[in-house]
Amino acid sequence: MNPDQLRGNLDLILLTVLEREALYGFRIAQEAKTRSNGLFDFREGSLYPALHRLTQAGLLTTEDRELGRNGKPRKYYLITETGRAALTTKRAEWTLFRDALDGLS
Repeated sequence: MNPDQLRGNLDLILLTVLEREALYGFRIAQEAKTRSNGLFDFREGSLYPALHRLTQAGLLTTEDRELGRNGKPRKYYLITETGRAALTTKRAEWTLFRDALDGLS
């Protein structure tokens, strides 16, 4: 996949993954990769800044949970109500874009 396409849809992808359950960073990346049949393969350099940005925007919140292998608590990301509303909007925008693109065929 073209990296620009991934970057342009990163918020939608991350919010969608977190819609079902709270996850920590590595599991978010694994879940996105698994659910997309390997198409969405994030690097730490793009994943964590995006998660931080979404948290700063109030779309996600975090909580520390069980200890990781390094002995530190894992930071879990949870979608907020504002994040759910943003996800609904982003999905509608995506559907409109996809339908317009399909209309060009």
